[in-house]
Amino acid sequence: MTDTTVTKVSGEHSPRGPEGEVYLASGKSLAMRLWTNEEPTVAAPRRRDYETVGYVIAGRAELVTEGQTVRLEPGDSWVVPAGAEHSYRILEAFTAVEATSPPAQAHGRDEA
Repeated sequence: MTDTTVTKVSGEHSPRGPEGEVYLASGKSLAMRLWTNEEPTVAAPRRRDYETVGYVIAGRAELVTEGQTVRLEPGDSWVVPAGAEHSYRILEAFTAVEATSPPAQAHGRDEA
């Protein structure tokens, strides 16, 4: 029996999200997305119904979650629990990959 669940997402055809993110591979319970060269900015606090784990490839940012500020630099990783109020302050051009569970883009989760 052959496994047909293996999926490849070609980078040149990856869809883009509403905030400039690139959607990468996505399964039933986990999805990945890439943020590339995000310019310095401060995002408004929000809560999401999915858990996010991330890894910084380049640049620097601050993550404020539930009143705690964490500085993110290349090589750092982080977790934002589902339902936690959080915001990001990009300090310099920021590139990171994130995984969300359940998938962030499913059922309009990324649009709120």
